[in-house]
Order: sequence, then C-alpha cells, then structure tokens
Amino acid sequence: MNSALVLSPHQVKGPNVGLLGFSKGGDLCLSMAAFLRNITATVLINSCVANTIAPLYYKDLFVPNLRCDLTKQKTMESGLLDLVDIWNNPLEEPNCQSLIPLEKAQGPFLFIVGMDDHNWKSEFYAHIACGRLQAHGKDRPQIIYYPETGHYIDPPYFPPSRASVHAVLGEVIFYGGEPRAHSRAQVDAWQQIQTFFQKYLNGEKPVERSKI
Repeated sequence: MNSALVLSPHQVKGPNVGLLGFSKGGDLCLSMAAFLRNITATVLINSCVANTIAPLYYKDLFVPNLRCDLTKQKTMESGLLDLVDIWNNPLEEPNCQSLIPLEKAQGPFLFIVGMDDHNWKSEFYAHIACGRLQAHGKDRPQIIYYPETGHYIDPPYFPPSRASVHAVLGEVIFYGGEPRAHSRAQVDAWQQIQTFFQKYLNGEKPVERSKI
C-alpha cells in the first residue's frame, strides 16, 4: 500500500510531480491528485476510487471510508480468505459519500487492472473512474487490463505474490493471479508506467519494449 509525494528540491527533478499508488496507496494518491495542486500525472495499480480503511481528514475536508461486510468473505479450500465481495458498492447511498472527486485532478490517470484481483473489484472501480471523469467533461483515463493477473502487481521479476497476511485483518488473504500471466503483466505494466510518466512529466521518448 505504497504512495509518496516528495517535494524536496534536492530530490525532485520537477517542475512536474507524478504519483504512483497501489491498493490502499492508490486511493490516497487519488485524494492527493484531487485535493492538492501541481500533480501532473497519477498511476493507480489495483486501486479503489473510494476512500478505504479509515476516514480521510485534510484541513476542513472529511471523506468517510467505504464500509465493508466481513460476513461476505469466503474461505477457499486452501484455507485462504477471499475478500473481493466484502466491499460495499461505492455508487450506492450512503457509500457514495466515500467516493473521491477525481474529476478535480489537474492531470491524467493510468489505471493498471489485474482481472483476477481477489482483494477488490479493480475493474469495476476503473469503470467508475472512467464514467465519473467523462460525466464532468474530462478525458477518459488510460486503463490497461491484464487477464489472469492478481492484486499484487510488483515490479518485474518479483515472484508473484498470490497470498499474504493482510496488514489490517491479520489473516492470510488470497490475492489471485496465474503465475506465468501475472509475471508477464508485471514486466509490461512497469514499462507502461514508465512510458506514461515520461510522456506527462518530462516529454522523453518512450522506453524500449522488452521482448519478454
């Protein structure tokens, strides 16, 4: 659940700033893009478009967290928990109060979506983002879908993480993904992310595509 915004002049090339967020870090990056200035481009990896886990407070702003129903969690034959169905629909009342107003963002979005994400419905959330932006006259976000790819889309050559102990629940959670397809997605997603940032942050030529 990583996200970071470093504004030290010694560490940032500037003047543009890009955000990269995964899982919970994704909705934090969405909030930063919506409520802070000078965010030029934002990448979300299997992220929700609503504020999750805990309420968000910023100055006089308050965004409640999206609720969940733990009775909807499933226990697989392996004993691992599947959480994909526990989250309430952020389009329904009163859950829509947790939606992040990403249409306020100044820069474009790239959504990386694992089609076999068992942590939450990343494809559904990307569609919500697309509809919301278009409804406010904004450009469609770029969305890249990866079949048979789970929740943890790490940088290339990291072993696919199909299960781990959930940081909040303390239980072992199944995250999905077929190892071969997931590994290939990690390679391609990393290249897509670099290309996106190079296009919107410094205008450099796209990176050369891997043959893997």
